Amino acid sequence: MTVAGDNGKQAQRKAAMAVLAHADAAEIARRLDPIALPPFENLREPENGLVMLRGRIGGDGAPFNLGEATVSRAAVRLATGEVGFGYVLGRDRQKAQMIALCDALVQSNEFSQAVEESVLTPLRTVLVAERDRRAAETAATRVDFYTMVRGEG
Repeated sequence: MTVAGDNGKQAQRKAAMAVLAHADAAEIARRLDPIALPPFENLREPENGLVMLRGRIGGDGAPFNLGEATVSRAAVRLATGEVGFGYVLGRDRQKAQMIALCDALVQSNEFSQAVEESVLTPLRTVLVAERDRRAAETAATRVDFYTMVRGEG
């Protein structure tokens, strides 16, 4: 594969992960159901763990340990050799495995189009609609402040 092809696949994986990370686990499962999934094996069984969150005061101060967050992770390999990884905040191991499976499928020449059409595009549409609804809801409560200038000088 060429460098441009590798960059395209990486961009496609990144876009897929952005959608899947924000989607509901039940919705991902529902969208995956119609796809005839290939055989796969768990390279890393879905598991829960902790990650350390780092922060900075004001964005440019010295980094410090803010606290820990629970994450779930999984890794799968398709029978055709593609390896997918899934990480998600929280304790949803099933969602981490589905994300890993989708990651592997996106890399597959045979399944990437089906995953894009059946899973990612509908989820993206739902997420954009929800974001727009929240933005409209927020805009409805917006208050514009202004200062009146007196005519005296």
